Amino acid sequence: MLQFSLIPWISAFALTVVFLPMFIGFMKMKHEGQVIRDEGPKWHEKKSGTPTMGGTVFVIAALISVIWVLFWQKTINKTVWILLVALIGYGLIGFLDDGLKLFYKRNLGLRAWQKLLGQLVIAVMIILLAQSDHFKFNLVIPFIGSSTNLVIFSAFVLFWLVGFSNAVNLSDGLDGLATGLSLIAYGTYAYLAYQEQNFVILTFTMSVIGGLCAFFIFNHKPAKIFMGDAGSLALGGGLAAVSIFLNRPWSLLLIGIVFVLETLSVILQVISFKTTGKRIFKMTPIHHHFELLGWSEWKIDLVFWLVGLLGSISYLIIWR
Repeated sequence: MLQFSLIPWISAFALTVVFLPMFIGFMKMKHEGQVIRDEGPKWHEKKSGTPTMGGTVFVIAALISVIWVLFWQKTINKTVWILLVALIGYGLIGFLDDGLKLFYKRNLGLRAWQKLLGQLVIAVMIILLAQSDHFKFNLVIPFIGSSTNLVIFSAFVLFWLVGFSNAVNLSDGLDGLATGLSLIAYGTYAYLAYQEQNFVILTFTMSVIGGLCAFFIFNHKPAKIFMGDAGSLALGGGLAAVSIFLNRPWSLLLIGIVFVLETLSVILQVISFKTTGKRIFKMTPIHHHFELLGWSEWKIDLVFWLVGLLGSISYLIIWR
């Protein structure tokens, strides 16, 4: 099983490392690049014009790798289609969002309600697919007990998918940050899938990891390309789906601890400003707070990756 898990990694890595430079060249030729938000740190303005939407390449590479490897091994089932719906569905929403930003040369793509509606539609599709596959979901609710109720399951899936797709999206604000965090999280789930002999989820996670490894070559500081919402929303949706269909949903709170903290920083900032008129952080998501404290991008990346790694190791030690 271990040797076969390297095949989707190699496939996705090779596809991404071959086609991403072509994509970067195409975006430069068309003069299509990232529009930096006005409220962001001023020194980010030098990144304006850097090609974006690179997530499109590694998402497609992962899709191709998952499908051909599982067909070859004759292990295609509904779970893989559910995972691919999460990855591709949220990736398409991000692709539309990025595309509108580039087309109109602005930092506003889809409206918030449009993006949320699309995310909810994809989540409903996943719930229906899981129901048709008679997926047995047992949600352990802290201090209450466990539940197999379909309504509770559906509500949780909606919240988890929408929440974590946006959480990864919020974390994609520095060169290589979201890429490194996603590598750690997907790597942890690949290990768990291997331990549980779940070849389908192992193939899926290894395909994403292969694409991300190749993408990181071009995305670390100074980034030659950004993943855009097409990549970050897809990665978040995929992570949430993997945690659910491994029947370890709460694991994502530790394995994705940095994504959680980035989201909490935004929520707390908004609540504080709305209620008291004061800000807790200099800027959110919280990686910008550390930037304004004088931390370099590399220092923030390394510290945040370390926190993500410690979160994953803690989960593996405590709930192995």
